Amino acid sequence: MIVEEKMISFASRLADASGAVIRPYFRQRIEVIHKPGLHAFDPVTEADRGAERAIRAIIERERPQDAILGEEYGQKPAGLSANKWRWVLDPVDGTRAFITGRHEWGSLIALEHDGVPVLGILDQPVLGERFLGVNGRSLLLEGDKRTVLKVRECPSLKDAILCATDPSCYMSQDEQDAFARVKSEARMTRYHGDCYIFAMLAMGFVDVVIEGPLHRWDIAAMIPLVEGAGGIITGWDGEPWREGARTLACGDARVHSRAVALLSAKA
Repeated sequence: MIVEEKMISFASRLADASGAVIRPYFRQRIEVIHKPGLHAFDPVTEADRGAERAIRAIIERERPQDAILGEEYGQKPAGLSANKWRWVLDPVDGTRAFITGRHEWGSLIALEHDGVPVLGILDQPVLGERFLGVNGRSLLLEGDKRTVLKVRECPSLKDAILCATDPSCYMSQDEQDAFARVKSEARMTRYHGDCYIFAMLAMGFVDVVIEGPLHRWDIAAMIPLVEGAGGIITGWDGEPWREGARTLACGDARVHSRAVALLSAKA
């Protein structure tokens, strides 16, 4: 479906509001709170929470019938059963990078229609970079400058640059073994980056991104961004990404096919 320009502008306003909250906290000595859960250390800050509150306030004021799913404040159902729009929010994806003063993080804002991501924004407000995937194309917006994004051709996995956030932290031992099979064939592997490595794939600097199971707020915005640049984003089995799936993104279908085979192989 085609997302209208007024909806794209509205999503951009949400990113503006998020960035305005986040920027003053970056590289400051702020309180970092641990969220008990799956990981030994799962940090959250007022930048995460304040930005999500700001985004939600705008949506609830101007589009009160839309559903919202956010990492920090959960789910708000649609106001009408017939309304199929939902905003999916992760105001600071890459909080570990954020609290260590690194730039590999971003605000993720996705718009879904009937469960399908149709618009995705990755906003890096400190660098002034906004990655937008919508209506079958992807762009990097830097002020008035617009750059069309396109993945690069990569004939085989042996020519590919592979990125992942941290297999030792986010993958089971079986998943790490599967990841190692892909790594052993790739030309080069780099770790860390969270959402930002998906943007680098869309720009043509990375060929493969492999992550373990992700929450919907981690990946919904990445789907239009990667696909709009001509890339492929699926589960490890090559099937369309679904809730809780392990994530594989590639710029070239030939690399994707080989990666799926290695990730699915029996040890």
